[in-house]
Order: sequence, then structure tokens, then C-alpha cells
Amino acid sequence: MLLLKVRVSTARVCLVVAIALLALAAIAACQITPAQPPPAPKVQPAPGEVGSGKQQQEVQSAVVEGPEPLNLAEINRLPVPTPLDFQSRGLDYEALTRDGITVMFATLPPHIKDFNIIQITVTNGSPVSWTVRPEDFIFIRPDGTILQSVSADYVVESLLEKASRNDVIKLQMLYEDTIYALSNFRSTNGYEKRREAAYAQFVNRGFKAAAAASAITLVATKLRSGESTDGAVFFTNKSKEKGLGAGRLVVRTCGETFLFQTYPELKAH
Repeated sequence: MLLLKVRVSTARVCLVVAIALLALAAIAACQITPAQPPPAPKVQPAPGEVGSGKQQQEVQSAVVEGPEPLNLAEINRLPVPTPLDFQSRGLDYEALTRDGITVMFATLPPHIKDFNIIQITVTNGSPVSWTVRPEDFIFIRPDGTILQSVSADYVVESLLEKASRNDVIKLQMLYEDTIYALSNFRSTNGYEKRREAAYAQFVNRGFKAAAAASAITLVATKLRSGESTDGAVFFTNKSKEKGLGAGRLVVRTCGETFLFQTYPELKAH
């Protein structure tokens, strides 16, 4: 009889424990658990955007060398530094140096119709290799008109189509006369090499003008540390002014931005 009572008591305890466990389970089921947000999808950075950390380093290492789209408002806010001025063979040169990169330019007299021409030199004194391109040069007039330099292929084609052979030869002689007169500049990868390559390609005397034009015109050139280049940069001119006139020459090359202020040409009375 005593054993029966013990078994009944044990059964009641088990029943109570079971009911308690079921109650706890029901309470837990009724509690609302905040939903976990799904993992954010991996978004590839858009062109021109850079992420952070390792992703930023990977994007930067894949960036193609070259100037970004021109921000005119940002350019107008930049101060115009005072360049080094000097004269050589009747041309007024201006030079600026930033972080080992030296850019020098002079405006050439207007010999070719529909073109304004500047003579430029770039010296890479930095430890990094850079590529200099004709499109690195932009001229901004006071009214906000932007003149983008034209490619070497377009220049050569236009000169052969619109300019006479004598005009091109005169431009070549002027260019040589001025570039060789720069006592402190000797190009390592500029006009001389382009002229040799052009004359080797255009062996026919009838193509001498094409050879001269292709040699004078600045082309995309990679400069290692200590190297330099030179060339003529052409801007199309559809205005009544013969020269560039007043404005700003913006040079965005070798990871730097160079600003030169130009002034109206003095007319002889």
C-alpha cells in the first residue's frame, strides 16, 4: 500500500513538471523575436567612386591614369600662382614646378589658320612614371568658354588639308628655333625622337609636311623619373582673335594641376 502511494506521488510530480515545461514553451513561443535584416548585397563601386579599406586600395590600383572631368567651379576657386617668367628667341615663357613636375609653356605666333598653338615642355623630376597627353591641356576664356586641345591625328590631318606646305615648314622652323634656344632644357623623349621616326616613315619628299606636322605635335608620352618631353599643343580657334588672348591655361598632368594666367595681346599702334 505504501509503495502504491509513492508511485502516485511520483507520477503527480512528473505531471506537474511536464505541465510547467509546456507552459514555459508556450510562453517562449508567444514572445516576438525581432527579425534579423538580410545581409547587405555587395555593391560594386561605380566608376569614379572609391570605397574604403582593402576595397579602396583595390580600386585605386585599377584606376586608369588621366585627368578627371573638368570642374569649372573648382578651377575658378584655385589661386593662380606666380610663375617663373623669362624670354627666349622672342617668346615669353612661363614655368611652374609642383612636387618635382615642371611645366613650361609659351604661345607661338599664329601661323596656321583656325589654330592657336602653344609650345610646352614637361619634366618629370618625381620618382613616379607619368604619361603626358595633349588632352591634359585646357584653355578657359574669361566668358567661360572652354577650349579643349585637339589630338595629334586631328592636327596632322587638318594641317595637310587646310594649311599649305610652306605654312607647316615655317611652323617647323619656328619650333626648332625656339626649342633649341632653351639652354636649360634638353628633351629626352620629345621632338627630336618624333622627327626621326616621322622622317623614317615618310620617305617620300612629298610627305615632308606631314612628317614635320607629326613631329611638332605633342603626342601621349610616358615619362620615367628624370625624363622630359616637348611639343606643340593645338587649340581650335573659331573666333576673330588671332591669339589665345586673356584667360587661364589649365594643365592637369602627372597628378598635378598647373594654372597659368594669360593676358590680352598688346596691339601695335
